[in-house]
Amino acid sequence: MHDLVIRNGTVCDGSGIPTRVADVAVDNGIITKVGRVGGDRGRTEIDAEGQLVTPGFVDIHTHFDGQVSWDPQLTPSCWHGVTSVVMGNCGVGFAPAQPDRHDWLIGLMEGVEDIPGASLSEGITWEWETFPEYLDAVAKVPRSMDVAAQVPHGALRAYVMGERGAANEPPTEDDLEQMCRLVREGLHAGAIGFSTSRTLTHLAITGDPVPGTFAAEEELFALGGVLGEVGTGVFQLVPLGAGGEKVDDPLGEIKWMRKLSAAVGRPITFGLFQNDNDPDGWRELLQIAEDAVAGGADLHPQVAGRPFSVIVSLDSTHPFHKRPSYRKIAHLPAARRRAAMRDSALRERILRERPVGSDPRSALFPQGYERHFPMTTTSPNYEPAADQSFDALARRTGANPEALIYDFLASEDTSGMIFRPLLGYSEFTLDPIREMLLHPQAVLGLSDAGAHCRLICDSSTPTSMLTHWVRDRDRGERLPLEFVVRKQTWDTARLYGLRDRGLLRPGYRADINVIDLERLSLHAPEFVFDLPAGGGRLIQKADGYTATVVAGEITYRDGRPSGALPGQLVRGPKSGPVVL
Repeated sequence: MHDLVIRNGTVCDGSGIPTRVADVAVDNGIITKVGRVGGDRGRTEIDAEGQLVTPGFVDIHTHFDGQVSWDPQLTPSCWHGVTSVVMGNCGVGFAPAQPDRHDWLIGLMEGVEDIPGASLSEGITWEWETFPEYLDAVAKVPRSMDVAAQVPHGALRAYVMGERGAANEPPTEDDLEQMCRLVREGLHAGAIGFSTSRTLTHLAITGDPVPGTFAAEEELFALGGVLGEVGTGVFQLVPLGAGGEKVDDPLGEIKWMRKLSAAVGRPITFGLFQNDNDPDGWRELLQIAEDAVAGGADLHPQVAGRPFSVIVSLDSTHPFHKRPSYRKIAHLPAARRRAAMRDSALRERILRERPVGSDPRSALFPQGYERHFPMTTTSPNYEPAADQSFDALARRTGANPEALIYDFLASEDTSGMIFRPLLGYSEFTLDPIREMLLHPQAVLGLSDAGAHCRLICDSSTPTSMLTHWVRDRDRGERLPLEFVVRKQTWDTARLYGLRDRGLLRPGYRADINVIDLERLSLHAPEFVFDLPAGGGRLIQKADGYTATVVAGEITYRDGRPSGALPGQLVRGPKSGPVVL
């Protein structure tokens, strides 16, 4: 008698080999058989005939650092087959934390990752000061999936250097020694990496760059050297230029990354997008990453499965939110706001006015109504053609594109949501993203799950990888199912040393998805107010996940939580397979 048997599914085991029809048996949270189970029964059984059976998805770029305090499900990732997440990315997090720096760390996270500060203030428990104490606090909370954490550079600098660290001043020799000691302490306690950010688009709520943005090579090499000394951990960063800002030396960042990785013998993963300032520059960076392998470096450009985009709506951001007449009604509930906006006199005033105030990042992304696309109320299209934009519609009809957007947002008969790609869509096609995904050094990431709550909803990327790339794109442009599953299971798990998961083979951790691929579909994004203190965020659900299994326990059936919370804190790398 097995604990769980999944019968007659089309097994895509995460390794990249062809799928096959097989049963999967699970005992004590471990896969014990993949093949024909025959007459052996399971205490629980799932009939997966005609459905896909995959390893659970491993999302290596999330920002659940605060949400782990209050949300055992870690929504929205739990709705998309994710069974393990890595947090503490981009140099931001909540440990180590001096008791008088809590509000500052919240402001840093709110500014960089757009998580409502009031929600963080109410939801975080602050049962820690040091990074090991933070891991202990995370480990105490039952949840539906596994979580792993990295030591964030911003919090580390502020803890050791106080205001000097926050202001990006260079560290003293003693400062650097203390920071290295704390990274070492974090790795020994179970951190699986170190993260930093160097992009000028990452700003605290005060408008100041993230601590570490301007760190010299001496600091970066000292901190990265700790990973080499301990022999574990990934160095994760968002490099200068990755956010779309213009840089004098586009290759400057990858040069020091290559040198650091070769010197310390640890992998480095860095965010890579196509951007309008240098639409083809990503190809050179990919080639350098590939060539670096011969020199002993291990560089992994971290690429997204779809464009980095914001969702324009009345509850997030839109072209009118800083216009004086709109600001007078901005406090109203969305339904009343839409009704007020349909008043012809108010409409005329708002369309005539100019914004008051500025966003320090707005210059990076010009308004460009040729990059504003209406979203439907059904499954969204993340690869719209240029002629579907509001700008193109305005040119066809002789209308003002701003007026079209205004009426779309104010109408009760539309989704009220607009897709606005910022990076990764220079050519109005996902062909560059496809090429990035196929590169041997590239790793899938950048979902930002748990972050950018009011603007972005890319935690659903695992689902769109299967729907868009495997099933729905033109036949000659699709990606193989086995490749796409491997990219978000074994490849991501292996990069971070989590070798006990990501494959459906005997001895591996029983993190499993049963997916009805024909029925799999994304819902349209929706804006809800379910964060602590009534904070709002975008969420996106999906249909087609028959079951998600974590450590042998079914956590979700048909999109609904089972109540099981087998998820744990992952401390450090894991060897595999487990020998029973």
